[in-house]
Order: sequence, then C-alpha cells, then structure tokens
Amino acid sequence: MALPVNESFHWPEVAGVPRPSRLHPVDDRLNANAALARLRRGESLLYTGDWRNARQLLAALGRRLKPKGGVPARSAKEAFRAERQQRSREHALLSRLVIGLTPSLQIPLPNAPDLREPLRELLGPTEGRVVLPLRMLLGVQGAAGWTRSGVEVPGLKGRIHPRYGVYLPTRADYPELLLQATDLAAGKTVLDIGTGTGVLSFVLLQHGATRAVGVDLDPRAVACATDNAERLGLSAQFVALEGALYEAPLEAHLEGGRAELVVCNPPWMPEAPKTRLDRAVYDEDGAMLRGFLGGLSSHLAPAGRGLLLLSDLAVRLGLREPGWLESQFAEAGLVVERVHERAPSHPKARDPGDPLHEARAGEVTRLYVLRAG
Repeated sequence: MALPVNESFHWPEVAGVPRPSRLHPVDDRLNANAALARLRRGESLLYTGDWRNARQLLAALGRRLKPKGGVPARSAKEAFRAERQQRSREHALLSRLVIGLTPSLQIPLPNAPDLREPLRELLGPTEGRVVLPLRMLLGVQGAAGWTRSGVEVPGLKGRIHPRYGVYLPTRADYPELLLQATDLAAGKTVLDIGTGTGVLSFVLLQHGATRAVGVDLDPRAVACATDNAERLGLSAQFVALEGALYEAPLEAHLEGGRAELVVCNPPWMPEAPKTRLDRAVYDEDGAMLRGFLGGLSSHLAPAGRGLLLLSDLAVRLGLREPGWLESQFAEAGLVVERVHERAPSHPKARDPGDPLHEARAGEVTRLYVLRAG
C-alpha cells in the first residue's frame, strides 16, 4: 500500500530533488530489475530492509543505467552535455530510492551506520520523521569518513577535514600551483574568495602570510573552514565569513576591505549547476569568475596581487572560446604578471574509457598572478 507523504514527513531542501508525492514501502525481496521498472514509472520506494542490501540494490541499479558503449557524440561539447544529461537523469531516478529516519535522525535499518551527528550538522533542527534519498545518505557517510580521517594536502602541515557538501580538496594540482607563489605571501594579508575548506588560506598562512579572511556563500563551508583553522592551530590568524564574493563585511577584518593577496579557485565549468553539490564545479556563464575579476582591483591593497587558479577544461570542451579569459583580464583592467601551470593528476585524466578522456588528458590548470593595470 502506498503511504501519502504528509506533514509528518520532512523532506529537506538539501536533498536537492523534488519531494515525493507518495512513498511505496519495499524490502529485501525487491530485485534490481523490478525496482528499476517501478522507479521509471515515477514511484518513490521507501526501503525498509537491511542497509547492506539497500546499498547493493542501489549499486545494481547504477550498473543498469550505464550507457552501453559510451555516449555517442560528434564533438567534445556534445559528449560533455550528453554525459551530463545522462548523469542528471540517473541522479533523479536513483534519488527516488529513499530511507525514512527516526525523529532523532537514526537510520532504522539493520546494519545501518550511525549518521546522527553529521545529519544534525547538515540538516539543523528537524521535527518528526525525515525522509532522504539513500544516495544522499551514502554521500553523508562517505563525507563523515573524510571528516574523521582528514585529507593530506601538498605543502600543508596537518590535514584538511572536509564536510558533506563542501568541495573535497583532493586535486593536488591546485595547492601545488599555489606553492609556486608563496614568495608573495611573507608578511601579507590574504582574502580568500570561495574559501570552501579554507585550504588555500592555510597553505599561504603556513608559508608566511600573517592573516587571512575566507569568504564563502555556503554556511557549511564557513563552519568547515573555521573548524579546520582550529585543528591546524590557525584560529588567531584566520576568520571565515558568509557572503557572496566581496559582499561579506570585510572592513571589520581588513583595512579598507582590501588585502595584499586575493586568491580564488572558482568553479571552472561555465554551466548551470543541477544540484547543490554541483556548485563547486559549475558556475553559470562564469558569474563567480567574472565577479572575482571585476572586483579584484578595488579590493587589492597598494602593490597587492590577485591569485587565480583555473583549469582550461572549459576551453578544451568548447564551452569557452580560446582567449576568453585574457579578454576578461583586459576588461577588468588587470595585468598578468606571471603564470604557472600543471597537468592534471586526477584519475579521469588517465581513464581512456571516459567519454571526455581526450579533453581531460590535455587539461592544464594554471595559476595566474595578477595586478591592477
């Protein structure tokens, strides 16, 4: 029997997909083929069996949704958009396999992990029964593991402890490139736009910067960066503020709201994000990048420098024209003082089965050192 979703069920906005209209209880007797047929009919399946079987079912569903022989396309741009559409359809479909939590946010399934602490941190106060996609709960479980163990970062003494929904700093090319500019850090103040975990600020602080202000639109990132500063013993030198670009109350922490180094590692794909987690990678029409460049000169202290970390993957996929970035520098009145670059080290760059392999294998990430013209 289908259960109507009424006021006793809370579907948090952070789930990132539409609220189900009805929930259909299922258990360990449901096989992947039957589940896929029901999901494709638009049903939302409330899993009530064993947690391990739920995970196996989700994995089996994912395998059935993989396109056979890749995604045919005539260009890199078409391959990218076809792959993204496929991933979006897969996400929407698989997010209909859901779990009902207790009011205390316990997962009431045999062999389920205890995710109450990270869920309370993510969701805040809730009332009644919460329902969430199994896929999201697995993401929370994975992130909780990273939060406990931390991530090693090149050039950083200590580990970064990310949280669910905050970009995981596993791409070594970004901090490795930043190390090429630490000669500029000694005795300097830093403004870190889109701070995330705070990793770029912390690298610069450990290499001579005196203090740093991190700004992020997401309150989860602000909390994450603040926690990492405490873990690294940098709380006295670092503060994280919530705000978009330069709109945070900078004057309370930087003289005149200006810094001697302004650093940014913006999303590198100029496409609309489809989910909340997409925002670390996708930035529609390059709005954040253009905002960073447009406001940079007015937020640099005298003789200050801007540090921009950016991949050229969007150009290689045909999402941006060659020379687009240089035209943005000129429009913002900025001069490129020097450039450092590095080839990608992430696994997809070495995966010939990836439909975007050619573009990813040729990808170059660059650090631009900028000054006002």
